[in-house]
Amino acid sequence: MTASAKPGPRERLLAAAQELTYTHGVGVGVDSLLKAAGVARRSLYEHFGGKDGLIAEVLRRSTSEDVAEYRATMDAAGDDPRNRLLAVVDRLGRIAAGPQFHGCRYLAADLALTDREHPGHEVTRAYRRTLHGLFTDELADLGHTRPEFAADQLLILVDGLLATGAEPAEDRPPAAAARELAEHIIDAGIPSAAATAGAPRQAP
Repeated sequence: MTASAKPGPRERLLAAAQELTYTHGVGVGVDSLLKAAGVARRSLYEHFGGKDGLIAEVLRRSTSEDVAEYRATMDAAGDDPRNRLLAVVDRLGRIAAGPQFHGCRYLAADLALTDREHPGHEVTRAYRRTLHGLFTDELADLGHTRPEFAADQLLILVDGLLATGAEPAEDRPPAAAARELAEHIIDAGIPSAAATAGAPRQAP
């Protein structure tokens, strides 16, 4: 029986940066990243061209994982678009209430990366475009009268839930408020009977 191969410098840098930039922010020092990864400084430049490239790649890797989680959450909720969208909000509420939650990685990165030309910003923009598309598709399937606008609203709700979840008021956890707001956003643009029942719509 052979031992599994040790990850190479690139993978170790990504893993270390993904963890440290979430717990300490993207301002974490290069020396800390190198120490956590157990690699030489030259590996950072060989594989990523420097810290900016590493940060962008970490964000790209994280967005890929998170989009997959969004899709899995919706798929697990069944075929009804309303249930699928609310399942996302419920899951984010649970995450925001967890002890390991330190806020939204992407909001934190956008605030910390003051250089608007930093490659990380394009990654976070692409991530939000993807989420907007996911939400729009579900709302359109539901027959919402303004699917793109409602998707805008849901994105704002998601950002707000994750932002307030980092430091929630002990007597006012944000998950319940977020759920009710999501229901309002979704139901405002669909027939009242379907909104009231909240049941899967029958195929024509």
